[in-house]
Order: sequence, then C-alpha cells, then structure tokens
Amino acid sequence: MNEALLRGLTPSVLGVLVRRGADFAAAEDAVQDALVEAVRVWPADPPRDAKGWLVTVAWRKFLDATRSDTARRRREDLVDEEPAPGPASAVDDTLQLYFLCAHPSLTPSSAVALTLRAVGGLTTRQIAQAYLVPEATMAQRISRAKRTVSGVRFDQPGDVATVLRVLYLVFNEGYSGDVDLSAEAIRLTRQLAATIDHPEVAGLLALMLLHHARRAARTAPDGSLVPLAEQDRGRWDTASIAEGVEVLQTALARDRLGEYQAQAAVAALHADAPTAEETDWVQIVEWYDELARLTDSPVVRLNRAVAVGQADGPRAGLAALAALDGSLPRRTAVEAWLRERDGDLGTAARLYAEAAGKAPNLAERDHLTRQAARLNARRGPR
Repeated sequence: MNEALLRGLTPSVLGVLVRRGADFAAAEDAVQDALVEAVRVWPADPPRDAKGWLVTVAWRKFLDATRSDTARRRREDLVDEEPAPGPASAVDDTLQLYFLCAHPSLTPSSAVALTLRAVGGLTTRQIAQAYLVPEATMAQRISRAKRTVSGVRFDQPGDVATVLRVLYLVFNEGYSGDVDLSAEAIRLTRQLAATIDHPEVAGLLALMLLHHARRAARTAPDGSLVPLAEQDRGRWDTASIAEGVEVLQTALARDRLGEYQAQAAVAALHADAPTAEETDWVQIVEWYDELARLTDSPVVRLNRAVAVGQADGPRAGLAALAALDGSLPRRTAVEAWLRERDGDLGTAARLYAEAAGKAPNLAERDHLTRQAARLNARRGPR
C-alpha cells in the first residue's frame, strides 16, 4: 500500500467534495473514511484510477452520513413535538379538513368528490352513485383532483357551499347506503351551524334532523325497507322532528331560500302529517317546484313526479315522469309505482323487476323484488 500516494491525493479529493457542495468538516470526515476503506481494499484489488476511486467512495460516505444525520435530527424533532403525557386534546379538526379539501383550485364537483374520498371515507363507487355517473368517470375525476392539489398550498379554505354539498352527500350515503355516516354528518353540520351564521347551514341541519328522525322506522326487523307510507310513525323521533322544524322556521324567516331549506320544508310536511293519507301533497308539489327552480336537478323532478302522482293522481304523475331521461336512477321504480296506482299491474310488475336489477344497494333491490312478486301473485297464473 502506497501511503504517500494516499496522503498526496487527500487534498484534491477533499477539494472535489467541497466543490460539489459538501461542508468542509463533513467532507474531511468522508475523505478519512474513504482512506480507511482504501487501506482495506486496495492491497487485494488496486484501482486503475486511484483519485477517481477515492472521490466516488468519499462522496458516497458523505451522502450516507448526511442522510443519517438528517434522519437523526428529524427523530429528535419528533420527540420534541410530542405532546406531554396526559389526556389527549379534545380538538376536532375534521370540519377544518373538509374546508381545506374544498380548495379554490378545484371545481366544486371535484372538491366534493375528493373530500368524500379522502375525508368522508366513501368508496369511489358510492361517490359515483351519488353523482349519477359511471364509477370509472368518478375515479378519473378524483385522480385529476389529487393531481391538481398535489402542488398547491392548503392555506386557502374552500367555500361554505362546497362543504355543505359534501356533508349532504355524506349524510345521504350514511342514511341510505352501506356505510353509516349520517350521525357524523349531523355532528359536523352542528359544528358548522354553531360557527357560521348562514341560512343554508341551518337548512341542511334541519333536513338531516328531520330525515334522521325517521331512521328507526325505515327498516323492518328482518332488515327490509319500509316505505314512508307504511312506516310506524310512533317510532319517529319526535324530539329530532321538533328541533328540525324549529331550526327550519328560523332559517325560513330570514327570507333567503336555498335548496336545503326547501328540501327540509318537504321533510317537515311529511313529519307533520299524523298519517300518510293526511300528507299535504299539494304543498309538497309547490316546494318541489321551488326546488326545481333553484337546482334544475333531475332527481328533484323525479321526486316531484311522485308528489304530483299523490296530489293529482297517477296519470298526472306519469305525465310529469315522461319528460325525464329513462336512464335516471330510480326512475323505473317510480314508474312502476305509478303504473300500479293506475291499475296496470302487469307493466308495474315488469318495471319493479327491472328496477330491482338497477338498485344501488341490497335492501332496495330486495324491496323492489318483493314488490314485483307481490303483483305477480295478485295477477295469478298467466
């Protein structure tokens, strides 16, 4: 081993590391480590380019030491940042996450989809059903949203309207879907109502309370769905109904009508009726007219067709339904119900069976299948 050669190369190798950006002291340590490695390796395998070998090994030693030091300092910082032993903080930042995910760089629909997936815990399939789009389309939308926000600072929270839309969809999925999220949506909406004086926040809270009040009566002991007209109204939560009506009346008094207040008004009319037969369907149609004006939503128009069928008869309901796209989810089920009321049991049974094949969840599919079987049994052998 030529120790003189190693000593002669040391300054030039050290200079290379410093020019590459290494701190002098760290570079010096790395070069010393490289020299130790050379003493160990060179007698059996001398390099053709001694300086090049030393530069390569010294630079690698420097990088390893830098990474190790960075990791050590990060671990120390994390220890310093750990909270002191004791009870955990009661601060809940979930609602703040909703606002942050509703980032201004995203369109409202993309912000809602991203928040439902990232914070709300819904699957892509559930979100696609809520938006009435194919699952693949929704997957692409969520991926684009992730790419859009990947390089932005989350210091500009989204607007209230987008967050309300997210909470509304989370509640709907919890109320009628496979995952129970409705109580969480109500909790967060209460938080929002306590911090923001906004009539639509109050309208959404009222809507949730009025729908949630019927939760216990919506399913039979065997898990099957119970239609609104057949529900045991004695099982409805009167305290939630009273609170929902009070919140709604306060919001409506401000004369700043929005879609959630209008939907809550429909729910309040259902809750106010002692029996299904005493429901004020004429007023419900009027509220659906307001909703259609506010939203131009095909789902609203579908619900309006049901209300028209109750208020003015099944023929009027079918006429209102005829203007809607045949691919609209649950349209086939609504037509089946209207056809049955009109006395066309054969068509109704066929449509119930068809609707069952399109149902978004197992409970709804089973309910529609039973409806088809019931009508086929009434019709007898064919």
